[in-house]
Amino acid sequence: MGSDGDFQPLLPQSTGNQRSAIKPPYGGGLPRSTGFNEADEDKLDLRQLLAVVRRRAIVITGVAIAVTSGAVSWVLSRTPKYEGRFQLLVGSVTGEDKFDELNQSLGKNVSIQAPRIDYATQIQVLWSPQVISPIVEKIKERYPEIDYSTLVQKLAINRLSETKILEVSYQDSDPQKIQFILEKVADGYVDYSLSQQQNSLQQGIKFVEKQLEKQYERVDKLQEKLQEFRQKYNLIDPETQGQLLTNRVSGIVQQRQETQSRLGETRSLYSTLQKQLGLEPNQALAVAALSEAPRYQQLLNQLSEVESKIAAESARFTQESPNIQKLLEQRENLLPLLRQEAVAVLGSNSSGVVLDAESASPNSIRLSLTKEMVEAANQIRVLERRQQAIALAENQMSQQLKQLAVTARYYTDLQRELQVATESLNRFLGVRETLQIEAARKNLPWQKLSEPKQPQEPISPNAPRSILLGAVAGLLAGMGAALLIEKLDNVFHSPDELKDSTGLPILGLIPFNKQLANSQQSVVSGQSSVVKGQLAHYNASPFLEAFRSLHANIYFLSPDKPLRSLVISSSVPAEGKSTLSTHLAQAAAAMGQRVLLVDADLRLPQVHKLTDLPNVWGLSHVISTDMNVDDIIQRSPLEDNLFVLTAGQIPPDPTRLLSSKKMQNLIQRFEEAFDLVIYDTPPLLGLADTKLLSPHTDGIVLVVGLGRTDRAVLRQVLDGLKTSHAPVLGLVANGVKGYTTSSYDYYHRYYTKVPGKQQPVNNS
Repeated sequence: MGSDGDFQPLLPQSTGNQRSAIKPPYGGGLPRSTGFNEADEDKLDLRQLLAVVRRRAIVITGVAIAVTSGAVSWVLSRTPKYEGRFQLLVGSVTGEDKFDELNQSLGKNVSIQAPRIDYATQIQVLWSPQVISPIVEKIKERYPEIDYSTLVQKLAINRLSETKILEVSYQDSDPQKIQFILEKVADGYVDYSLSQQQNSLQQGIKFVEKQLEKQYERVDKLQEKLQEFRQKYNLIDPETQGQLLTNRVSGIVQQRQETQSRLGETRSLYSTLQKQLGLEPNQALAVAALSEAPRYQQLLNQLSEVESKIAAESARFTQESPNIQKLLEQRENLLPLLRQEAVAVLGSNSSGVVLDAESASPNSIRLSLTKEMVEAANQIRVLERRQQAIALAENQMSQQLKQLAVTARYYTDLQRELQVATESLNRFLGVRETLQIEAARKNLPWQKLSEPKQPQEPISPNAPRSILLGAVAGLLAGMGAALLIEKLDNVFHSPDELKDSTGLPILGLIPFNKQLANSQQSVVSGQSSVVKGQLAHYNASPFLEAFRSLHANIYFLSPDKPLRSLVISSSVPAEGKSTLSTHLAQAAAAMGQRVLLVDADLRLPQVHKLTDLPNVWGLSHVISTDMNVDDIIQRSPLEDNLFVLTAGQIPPDPTRLLSSKKMQNLIQRFEEAFDLVIYDTPPLLGLADTKLLSPHTDGIVLVVGLGRTDRAVLRQVLDGLKTSHAPVLGLVANGVKGYTTSSYDYYHRYYTKVPGKQQPVNNS
């Protein structure tokens, strides 16, 4: 604790910027994006990949060297192999081109199948003992150790794409042996092709002979069918027969139309006569017949005279008069006689015929009309009969035409099949003649497009390619091992990983400093002082400037209402929170602020060691006793504006002290007396100390040690802070490696110049 003469009492500051008016930049809690995104963790962009390469350079280099060395050893230990090859043109091995021409002449339905269609089968045949065995016998004359299995294992036959070229290759460690064997194989294949060519032509001739027998049989059967068809239907030419039937149908149609016309006229005349006479057809016939009967006419005349007398006597006498009665009796006697005579004249047709005297009277005009009516009736019956006969004949002709269409189609099909069969027969006859001519000629065998040559360069092992592939495989294996180690490594290595995983802002980047543990040098202000009559240089380095940048970032979180109190904590111990708290406090004091550094870590205090101050009395004493806090706060010997409140004696229950009402009053008093109050608190994992203090301050600054902090631990801590609604201002990445390379060079270039004198930059 400083002396009373050096210590200035805590004076109240202006209340214009009380903490109650200051809101944390994130609304008193973690931002919505806070938390780990597992999908983002699996993504690996180019920047992260380069960072992995830098971190795992030793692993990548070691694995690459090991794999490359193994590849080199494998190449050097192998016996070199050589390969020779030659090419054969096999397009004419069975007269393929000639077969194409013959197939075109035979048409699409029938073709001569050539072996060229299946090259895979041809290659298997060339590997067969039937072809290889004679070649092996010739090879054994010089190389007795060669047998069929040995030759086939090392002999490769491949078709070049869709061409008619076969490439034959052979591998061995002796180049001269390869050339000799390939020469024998090439000669053997050429001899085989010549024999196969003749066999193929003979097979083609046999095929054509078989087809000719079938074609002869087919033509004979079709001719017999055509003959039977003509005999059955008495038909020579369906087309001529069809023309005759068509003419007949036309004549019948014309007769039907004329009959229909005459029938209509006769029916009209009959209807007119019937209306004039008022007789039914049977009555008209009866009238015509009775008019020709003399006795009926005589009786009819007598009846007319009696009727006349009755009419005359009725004018003079009554019905009871004897004269009238006698006349009536005469009429009654004449009527039966009249009926009997009608029956005698008309016979059976008289039943149902009722005639009056006028109808049966002999009137020449009426009789003439009656006869004309009877003739019209008879004509109607005749025309109706004729119409029925014409309809029947028309129907029969239509059936004959339909039957003729079917018959004509069958006849046409027979004619077409016979024509096709005849043409096929002629084509096969021509092909047989062509094949016989080809068999009599001597065709060329397979042609060697390239002669077997002695190989000069080995194909295996290919040292440059194998070493290059080994180097590439080594790099890939090294990268794979590095990525695997990186995947298993569950700590943060860069600020970008930290920011992407948490979603919280990175307030500062503290570079890695190996001498920090052995150095108690603190940050001094940027003011100049005279030392031994010379102007001292501005004390600057990337490490010190990192804390000044951190202070500036925290200040600009709320420039209108600056933050008055901060809680510095970490997830787990040894992440550098106490060191950061001390240097941040010194950087803020160097900027002209009155800063109070409170060591609130009542479990493992470190601030008094970093500031080289005694820890006899401290925060635990102020809370638990009635001691005046002004007597406990010490002024740092390193900076006039920096005041320190050490932790004091470690209490048995720190959380009880930190959650007390007196601690809350102290926080309020500190904010009134100082421009900035920094609380160094214990780690958050498993401890509630920081969560007890943070709600009464402006927020928490969480220190994350790169290469130390486990992702799962940080996730758990952030989830706990989110649950407790603790205001988190941001993160500070501590121990950033690779940070000082460019920064250190920049600072040395800029700050190592003494005014009035240009000094060279030392890049060593």
